[in-house]
Amino acid sequence: MHIPEFLSASSRLTIDLTALADNWRAMNERSGKARAAAVLKANAYGLGIEQAAPALYAAGARDFFVASAEEGVELRPLVPDGRIYILAGMWPGNEELFFDNDLVPIINSEEQLAVFMAALSEHGDHPCVLHVDTGMNRLGLSVEEAVALANDPARPASFSPVLIMSHLACGDDPKHPMNLYQLDRFREVATAFEGIPASLANSGGVFLGKDYHFDLTRPGIAVYGGEAVNGAVNPMKAVVTAEARIIQVRTVPSGATASYGASARFTRDSRIATVAIGYADGYHRSVSGGGVTLRQSMPSGAYGFLHGRRVPHVGRVTMDLSLFDVTDLPEKAVRAGDYIELFGRNIAIDDVARAGGTIGYELLTSLGHRYHRTYIGGA
Repeated sequence: MHIPEFLSASSRLTIDLTALADNWRAMNERSGKARAAAVLKANAYGLGIEQAAPALYAAGARDFFVASAEEGVELRPLVPDGRIYILAGMWPGNEELFFDNDLVPIINSEEQLAVFMAALSEHGDHPCVLHVDTGMNRLGLSVEEAVALANDPARPASFSPVLIMSHLACGDDPKHPMNLYQLDRFREVATAFEGIPASLANSGGVFLGKDYHFDLTRPGIAVYGGEAVNGAVNPMKAVVTAEARIIQVRTVPSGATASYGASARFTRDSRIATVAIGYADGYHRSVSGGGVTLRQSMPSGAYGFLHGRRVPHVGRVTMDLSLFDVTDLPEKAVRAGDYIELFGRNIAIDDVARAGGTIGYELLTSLGHRYHRTYIGGA
């Protein structure tokens, strides 16, 4: 951590690796008899795979999921004896990446199964995962295709998955009937592949209970501090805190407007803090709230946190700048140069996401390169 740079940065992130590790341990414990994997796709949800992976490995994680073979190659030296699963699977031309870096392809289709089997004939035995679609209709063999494969007497002996998996479409909604439907469908496949470990639960699925845990759970957003269950108190620790510097504080008279499109109109004399953050940093234009075309369905925009108080965002988020109403704070308390928290310890990232009609995942993975990052703690 370079203190002078951190203290002078226009925008900054504090990433708590201890909280990250603690969240994984909590999800591992909630997984009961199953072990918990760690999902590190999209550069560890935007937080930095080079820092997040060692922290999770030190906490005890040994199963890791990433999106692509290229991400797997980057991850391999960070988790030397970890098992790395590639969600996008194997395609012609990238087979060598899997064999050279001990990556486990997830077979998502009959086409990928054919590619994998052809690669086995050239390279020899290699583990794989069979992905079955139980209702998400995104990736995976159908249940019928998977069961037929399990019962096919001509199935090559070299095809021996180390895991059968599926993905919940509505795990964040405990009352949704899709959860039980998918559970029943997945049990059908797991029975057909008796003796092979199975995995169904994402973060929300872990909270659904032991019936969904099987042998391996795959918590993602919960490990990074986000909400896994809609409408429930989030028990996870905040991992990332985003802050930005106030560039100027100005007085705006009652009746005046501010920002593009005169989108903020003031009904009292107000003090407005102009803050060095915008959509170029992943602070989405949609969090602006009412008065922005994209946000008419959500009249209230995001809030920041400053000197112990929530302060509302006003006007439109622009490329580099955002406005916050600090009128209700003592006049001498707010100065140019102060930092305002955008989300983190005091403002939940999911609250900001909801103001923008999106989810915490999108905000995390949108974090721009202009933030100065500092990492604290560890496993």
